[in-house]
Amino acid sequence: MAFQVPITIKEAIENIHRKKYLLPAIQREFVWNEEQIEWLFDSLMRDFPVGSFLFWYVQKENSKEFKFYEFLRDFHEKNNRHNMEADISGEEDLIAILDGQQRLTSLYIGLKGSYAAKLPNKRRDSEASYPKKELYVNLLKPSEEIDWEYQFEFLTADQAKVRNATTFWFRVGDILDMKEHHEVNDFLLENELTLYEKEAAKFANRTLFKLHKVIHETPCINFYLEKGKELDKVLQIFIRVNSGGTPLSYSDLLLSIATAQWKEKDARETITAFVDELNEIGDTFYFDKDLILKTCLVLCDFTDIAFKVDNFNSSNMKKIEQEWDKIEQSIRLAVELVASFGFNYKTLTATYVIIPIAYYLYKKDNPKNYVKSVSTIEDRRNIQKFTTVALLKKLFGGQPDTVLRPIREIIKNQHSAFPFDQIKDGLRVTNKSLKMDEDEINDLLYTKYGNKYAFSILSLLYPTLDYTNHFHQDHIYPRSLLKSGAKLKKRGLDDDAIAYCMEKYDYIGNLQLIEGVPNQQKSDMDIDAWLDTVCKSAQEKADYRKKHLLPDLPLTLDNFEQFLEKREELIVERLKEVLLG
Repeated sequence: MAFQVPITIKEAIENIHRKKYLLPAIQREFVWNEEQIEWLFDSLMRDFPVGSFLFWYVQKENSKEFKFYEFLRDFHEKNNRHNMEADISGEEDLIAILDGQQRLTSLYIGLKGSYAAKLPNKRRDSEASYPKKELYVNLLKPSEEIDWEYQFEFLTADQAKVRNATTFWFRVGDILDMKEHHEVNDFLLENELTLYEKEAAKFANRTLFKLHKVIHETPCINFYLEKGKELDKVLQIFIRVNSGGTPLSYSDLLLSIATAQWKEKDARETITAFVDELNEIGDTFYFDKDLILKTCLVLCDFTDIAFKVDNFNSSNMKKIEQEWDKIEQSIRLAVELVASFGFNYKTLTATYVIIPIAYYLYKKDNPKNYVKSVSTIEDRRNIQKFTTVALLKKLFGGQPDTVLRPIREIIKNQHSAFPFDQIKDGLRVTNKSLKMDEDEINDLLYTKYGNKYAFSILSLLYPTLDYTNHFHQDHIYPRSLLKSGAKLKKRGLDDDAIAYCMEKYDYIGNLQLIEGVPNQQKSDMDIDAWLDTVCKSAQEKADYRKKHLLPDLPLTLDNFEQFLEKREELIVERLKEVLLG
């Protein structure tokens, strides 16, 4: 391995564009966000060092022995996050990037591509939530942010059109077309940037010429070149150099090793595609490659299930590949099952809860129609109880391997039916248990609307709901009324009653699960008026009260304090039946 003569960013970008630079299968995927890319360009403009790079020279006669991927150019958080496999003709030598992929991809996106990330609080399934943005720099004034000098930002085309006395957005990629200095001057003149106020005009001149110099002239890509062709050696180098920067997760590394060792399937493509598929089940989830790889270790009954290179040796990888179809089916079925319980990306607070369920289904050979069959109702209820209690007890926090191993042993020896009681009674791990005492149950009453555990608690109160329908967490006494002191005063409540309502309206005692359409119909209607609307008889009202644990007292606004106290008693009683029985 030898240090090489540095090259310019323009040369590096051209090599990426011509597919001279590629990514080996042992590389992770692109993980940088917009701010990290902007920070990189600001650092380059300030002549800050951005680290060295490590390249791997692969001769054309050896290139077909390995798998390579192209760089991402137009990153889209939903539709284009995965690198495309490169078509290696074997006609030319190539350079594979061992260290520096995140920085080089960032340069490529900033100069030739785009970035589309989901806007906050927007729907994941809407294309409008992912506006396409390109990298721009403001030529008229420095950044106002601490520790930044230049104002680099990813903007949409419409955002970039804004121009005033302090704003002129220049698309960074356009600098590639300005090969000579006079072309920079021409741009400044043609866009009348020399006519702005003196300091702004000088800043525009300095910024654009500096950008030209950084991209076209300064040899700032310092790199070492490894020419060895042995994968083992390259892998060891890769592991060592990727110990810093944006952390390289074990799943990224181990998936890369799997890709290099699987014979019939492409592990990277197979597993990343499977993760995408799982995340679209039900009301969507946020699963990742860690879950899949960990589940592989557990389901194959390997003694050691830790994330480490030794556990992904050739014999283990051979077994995982051989068992993959069954593993995949078990995980999919487990996720479909958990989705049928009403959980989604917001409420499934620990994704590792999927693993024991998948292991159980794996041992039962993935029974058909398991999620909907009448014959498996009781089994599914036990799994639902396990899922909910494990989440509430934070069973998989900390070091999940210490919990997964003993649960696996229990299931392995008792999988004729899901052994919830045996797991609850037999789990012997320090500070980890499925058992709940009365104090813990009482503490659940302090959970509020919007808390990530609220759904888990409510689901214990509604064990027979068909969660294939979409249920909302509804305020029994309307939130819009109870949080408004003015509205409460107008309804005749005194100051103490108003203070109580405004403090307690969001607690679990004032929440129920109802379907989406009825919830929209109920809106901010008083609960007594709502019952008169949806219940046509005294029996229907009694059934509604029983289903939702509504105490037998008038559900008027002035009774809210008494209602909450009585309903909390009913909730605790129900939870004790479920959790202590």
